[in-house]
Amino acid sequence: AGYPYYIVSRPKLYELILKQVPAHKIRFGNRVLNITDGKDKVTVHLSNGDTFEGDIIVGADGAYSAVRQRMYENMKAKGQLPISDQEELPFSCTCLVGQTKVLDPKEFPEVALDICHFTSTHGMDKPFSWHTFNTAQGTISWMVVQHLDSQTSKAALEQRFRDTQNSEWGDHPAQTMCDETRSFPIPIKDEKICNLGDLYDLTPKEYISKVMLEEKVFETWHHRRFVLLGDACHKLNPAGGHGAVTAMHDAVALANLLYAMPTKTLSDITRIFEEYRKERYPAAMGSYKYSKQIFKMAEKTIIGALYSYFMTHMPKWLWRLALSHPLGHRPQAGFLTPIKVQGTVVPVISPSEQKARAVFEIQQQSAAAV
Repeated sequence: AGYPYYIVSRPKLYELILKQVPAHKIRFGNRVLNITDGKDKVTVHLSNGDTFEGDIIVGADGAYSAVRQRMYENMKAKGQLPISDQEELPFSCTCLVGQTKVLDPKEFPEVALDICHFTSTHGMDKPFSWHTFNTAQGTISWMVVQHLDSQTSKAALEQRFRDTQNSEWGDHPAQTMCDETRSFPIPIKDEKICNLGDLYDLTPKEYISKVMLEEKVFETWHHRRFVLLGDACHKLNPAGGHGAVTAMHDAVALANLLYAMPTKTLSDITRIFEEYRKERYPAAMGSYKYSKQIFKMAEKTIIGALYSYFMTHMPKWLWRLALSHPLGHRPQAGFLTPIKVQGTVVPVISPSEQKARAVFEIQQQSAAAV
């Protein structure tokens, strides 16, 4: 859409974000034990005994959000929580992910390519699909998906909640899945990399993990001084590449509305939370459906085969039409100098950005007058 594509590793993204936040504002190694919602404040109690007070609490803590759990407990006790939000996160796949160390382009020409190349392989006689792509950091990222039938998926879910230490998804299961899939061939044109095992050997163990691919958009995103964003309120299949993107868009929209909020009263907080969900829920749902459609290519069904054939042979004009929705959602922070809009897809109007931009311009004019 007029912007260059860059594949950035998650550790590198974390590093870039951390540089923008004062170190004393981030607390590592502390669990949230409890959250109390008072009349005019919310208090967070940490495992080390520290407490923090604020006007609101934002749950950006992942698919199994402790903030969401606490918020839903309060709502359920009052009979205010929808039935759909009381159900467990569904999933039908487990996934092994990793990223190699930085590779020498003389030895591995694949990493020297100017653009990102995705490769996808689907096992004809095995319940797996596997994917690789080169990054701008001179590494190769990879993902191996195991497609579960309904019975296996249910058993895995039950096992996860029986095991409070979550070791089902620790180092041992990851190594077991690596051993099981080492011989799977990959279509990278490099004599040094012929199968998944070659990539595993080039990947530091701490960069390998096994995860579940949950998929769900929750109905309830806020209650009183609680509000959710990212995976905490919409967990998407990674096939569409929208997980982190939608979380960032949530954060931008919420920040815009907080910036423009006139007072810190509960009524104003409730109103801006409602505006936030109204803007972001349709976008998140659109990304959820798009990701599910993309993932259907990997399903071992007639529908999956049809999807794969159709998307492989889809003309460029139809691809552009299909991508217009996800690429159209790119809100900006209205309290910063606007970035010039580029690309062929016109951005969807963001009410939160417009509201923050109006306040920002008034403040700029007032400052100039002084």
